[in-house]
Order: sequence, then C-alpha cells, then structure tokens
Amino acid sequence: MKKAILDILNASIEVKRAITENEQLISEIERSINAINQSLEQGGRILFCGNGGSAADAQHIAAELTGRFYIDRPPLDAEALHVNSSYLTAVANDYEFNEAYARLVRAKGRPGDILVALSTSGNSRNVILAAQAARDLNMFVIGMSGLTGGNLASLCDICINVPSKDTPRIQEAHITIGHILCQQVEQHFFG
Repeated sequence: MKKAILDILNASIEVKRAITENEQLISEIERSINAINQSLEQGGRILFCGNGGSAADAQHIAAELTGRFYIDRPPLDAEALHVNSSYLTAVANDYEFNEAYARLVRAKGRPGDILVALSTSGNSRNVILAAQAARDLNMFVIGMSGLTGGNLASLCDICINVPSKDTPRIQEAHITIGHILCQQVEQHFFG
C-alpha cells in the first residue's frame, strides 16, 4: 500500500511539475488572472460551472473570492452556478440538465463578465452550452480542462489545459490553479 500511496503522490507532483515547465500554460494562467482583475475592476462578476468534482472546485474557488483567501477584505463578485438545488432540479425537470448552466449564464451574465468553465474532459455538454451562452453575451470564457481541452477549448478565450488525461490529477491541478487565481486577484485588489 505504501508504494501505491507514493505512486499517487508522485503522479500528482509530476503533473504540477509539467505545468511549471510549460511557458504557454503559465502565460494562460497569468492572462486569466489579468482578465479576472479587469472584469472585476469594471464591475463585472465571475461565474463558475462544472460537474461533480469540477462543481466542487468551482464552488470552492468562488467561495475563496467572495469570502476571503489570505486577506480579511470586502467580497469579490463570484458565484458557482450549481449551488441553487431548486433551480437545478426545476430546469432538469422542465427542460433538460444540459440547459441548466446556459440558462443561468443568460440570466446573470453581462458583457465583460467572465465564465470559468471547468471540465476535465472538455466535453461536458452542459458546460459547453454555458460557454456558448457566455460567448453569445460577449462574456470572456476561461476554460479549465485536461490535456486536449475537448470541445470546450474552441469556445474559450483562454483554455488552461492541464497536461494530463487522469481525472483526479487534473482536478488536483485545477484547484491549485484556482488557488493561484484567488491569491493573485486578492493581491491585486487588496495588496
């Protein structure tokens, strides 16, 4: 069992090491931070969506922005789109689950806002439809995905493709990248 534990930890470390060695990926993270800062400076909001573990990551990152990360400070306007269970179950029942995020993007999104769309495969239909709805509203779309970005990549202004095909390792990298975004955005506004 000890070997299995070490193998998992080393696999996680290797994905993060691959990120640190990828200048384009680091640049995309930096561009994402700058886009979020610019949107918030102009009164925009940051919307997040994902499924399963990616939904948990979306909620986690949004909570860090609206609550606090390191600094006790005013909240930043960020929201995970899946947190209203009554809304989600109504839309899933009355329309279909694939429409749930797109409808909320159309209700809450404005030009200049940002959608952060998380999908380890890049092929989650409801996340893709949300990204399309965001583009239709002239929102800025940041994707967080795995190796290829899947179908989501073509709908993103920036797609942060974690260099892995392993869902747990991708999710671990997504939350690390999410923490980097939160820390740098918080630092920008509140020093």
